[in-house]
Amino acid sequence: MNSPSGPASLLFLTDEQLRSGIEAMFFAYRSFTADPDRLLADYGYGRAHHRALHFIKDAPNTTVNNLLSILGVTKQSLNRVLRTLIEDGMVQSDVGTVDRRERHLSLTDKGAALEAQLAQVQQERVRAAFRTAGPEAVAGFRAVCEAMMYTDVKAHFDALQSPHD
Repeated sequence: MNSPSGPASLLFLTDEQLRSGIEAMFFAYRSFTADPDRLLADYGYGRAHHRALHFIKDAPNTTVNNLLSILGVTKQSLNRVLRTLIEDGMVQSDVGTVDRRERHLSLTDKGAALEAQLAQVQQERVRAAFRTAGPEAVAGFRAVCEAMMYTDVKAHFDALQSPHD
């Protein structure tokens, strides 16, 4: 039999416990994004720029349409972000070799350097949190995150994870 704090108790979370978990997620996200936000501000960039850099790095030569699908944003908002990143020399856009209507995106050296800085500060925060929480909590965190994903979002996540696992 499971103890009151064991796995069976998770099936009966109160609204207050759920609300507390949601608040913890909000505050964790605030801390998770604070350091990158400071770095991005030096360039006049926001979180949309960060997400674009992150996913272009993880899927080099990705198409604009694929990036749209991954990010789940409008073409107009992505075009505004990409235009800035391309003009600033962070992202390179090349015409597709098979379909000339496609635009393939990759990070320039300058874009890769910024993305690496952004990744480093977030990795340091997550690494410290994971060390504090321990391996069981880390596995639980990943399971919770994956369980919250919509099916189409999970498919993008899985596709990005396969080369890294």
